[in-house]
Amino acid sequence: MPKTVTLRLDDVSYDIIKKHAQADNRPLSNYIETATLKFIEEADYVDDFEMEAILNDEDLMKSLKKGSKDAANGKGRFV
Repeated sequence: MPKTVTLRLDDVSYDIIKKHAQADNRPLSNYIETATLKFIEEADYVDDFEMEAILNDEDLMKSLKKGSKDAANGKGRFV
């Protein structure tokens, strides 16, 4: 069920967001919702540079592989 949220914006921020919403031919509320969800989605995923650093960290990779193997064998517990 949709929820109503009150958002307070200064005039400059409002004008910027409204112009972007109009350029996308969207209502202001839909633009804010879509932009917010896109930001969260991008923040939740590892970018290419972070993934490269993870894959090149030998100790971390060993630990992840061991943890994955232990989980597959039912060892340990998840918290």
